[in-house]
Amino acid sequence: MTSDTHTGNGGFFAQPKAVWAVAFAAVVSFMGLGLVDPILPAIASDLHASPSQVELLFTSYFAVTGVAMLVTSAVASRIGPKRTLLAGLALIVLFSALAGASDSIGAIVGLRAGWGLGNALFIATALSVIIGSASGGVAGAVVLYEAALGLGISVGPLLGGELGAISWRGPFFGVAVLMSIGFVATAVFLDKTPKPDASKRVSVLDPLRALRHREVRASGLTAVFYNFGFFTLLAYTPFALGLGAHELGYVFFGWGLMLAIFAVFVAPMLSRRIGDVRGLGFALAGFTALLALMGVLHASQTALIIGVIVAGTFLGVINTLMTQMVMESAPVERPVASAAYSFVRFCGGAIAPFVAGKLGEHVSVQAPFYLGAAMTAISVLVLWLYRDALVGQVPSVAPNAAESDGPRIVRETPVALALELSAAAAPMVIAVGGPTARQVSAMAVPLARARGSEVHVLHVVERDVVVGEDAADLETADEARALLDACVAELRESGVPVTGELMRSVGTHGDVAIRILTRAEDLGAGLIVVGPDSRQTTIGSGVTARIAGHAPAHVIVVHPRAGAIGRPLAGVAGPADPATIWDGSSPGRS
Repeated sequence: MTSDTHTGNGGFFAQPKAVWAVAFAAVVSFMGLGLVDPILPAIASDLHASPSQVELLFTSYFAVTGVAMLVTSAVASRIGPKRTLLAGLALIVLFSALAGASDSIGAIVGLRAGWGLGNALFIATALSVIIGSASGGVAGAVVLYEAALGLGISVGPLLGGELGAISWRGPFFGVAVLMSIGFVATAVFLDKTPKPDASKRVSVLDPLRALRHREVRASGLTAVFYNFGFFTLLAYTPFALGLGAHELGYVFFGWGLMLAIFAVFVAPMLSRRIGDVRGLGFALAGFTALLALMGVLHASQTALIIGVIVAGTFLGVINTLMTQMVMESAPVERPVASAAYSFVRFCGGAIAPFVAGKLGEHVSVQAPFYLGAAMTAISVLVLWLYRDALVGQVPSVAPNAAESDGPRIVRETPVALALELSAAAAPMVIAVGGPTARQVSAMAVPLARARGSEVHVLHVVERDVVVGEDAADLETADEARALLDACVAELRESGVPVTGELMRSVGTHGDVAIRILTRAEDLGAGLIVVGPDSRQTTIGSGVTARIAGHAPAHVIVVHPRAGAIGRPLAGVAGPADPATIWDGSSPGRS
């Protein structure tokens, strides 16, 4: 379980003004994904453009976003998060306003590309800025960003439909006004971020080099073919539906709502039950079948409406599991893996809207759906061919790995003392995390002495996947190591034979329990000691409850605020602080 690196007393909603400013801008930024869907037919009619010409709004936006992903980390590592954030916001304001004032489809397509550049700069730094500024912990910051992302994706088409019913220029000017508010609020309330350390600068070539790794290449290729189907649905369906701006806004609002719900709630459940690769394979196959069915039933407006909304369920699962798989399997740092993956998936799929428009104009209405289904089917094949590289296995534990980014073992047990332990005593696992980690370790000392077994302290470092679009490390490597070292020291100073280990979990908070349970089973643990869940308000919804309900061993839940659980053994020396935790008294020293 992870520790919250920031604490606050105001609760989730008592965030600094800077956090709300960036979160507001994030909502508007993610509106851009579906904002123009309801106004595509109106633009085509008013500017006398063909569907394929209008769909270049998506092609230019996604293509530039993909290429920009190669440079966003490099830019942020040189000028700092705040300047990168403000640069992205300024570009979105400028290009969206100019697009609204344009009178030619070519100008709007070009300006939409500039919008994509600004959006790439913004989303590359928004999450890290919110995490760095939020009160109440990193986990709370991730939830806030996740809420902003989901709200933006779902509300974008709705706002586009409402403003688009007045004029197709409305959504462009609306974004410019809202982002201007976000720009001013961010500039005023967000403190100046420190100058980036020169040693941590990212090269523009790092994401390209990452593609040499089979794991990154596999996820990128899978995403390219899947995004062809995704972008076909997003950009072409508004023409096939034949609805007005209002009605299109409502349809794609339903799509965005389903996408957000299934990304947050259903995808993690599938991941835990059947695994990332299998869950992704089923979702891709389902989306393939849906696109083919929409092609068959293209003459039915009702069938297409239902198809768009149902597609959101598949896309929510696919986006989350794809991002999770990249973060689990990529042998490079998270920002580099994310940039490489985004570059391939956006650039590769950007051609889909234009091709879909051409097919709809010159072949048939259903042809784009069939092509989208065929391309998505290829993604299933790629996933199967590369399944061995995408299993998402955490590297095996190796001793003396203190300086690596992988799992770490800290051996603190004298050999002679370890040999004196009873061979029959199964190890005791202590799962630590959060602000009470050190106290929980200290409270476990009398339990370890009573059992006469070796203790294995386990700390799981979390990487949360946010609505399938990004991932956040909830603590740094240094913070995780410091927490583990402090917990191990508490036990070592009491004469308890102890080892410590860092492990990693990618996905949701609930996946931490799986990592702990699996490791406890591997060690043959006879007892698991856990503390209060640092990220849940109720025990029933958190990691602690999952461990208690599925553990292969006895489970003891300790809570420092509940008071002592026993007295130190007579005649056995122990550190002063843990003793006061055990029974509230000072220990006796021998």
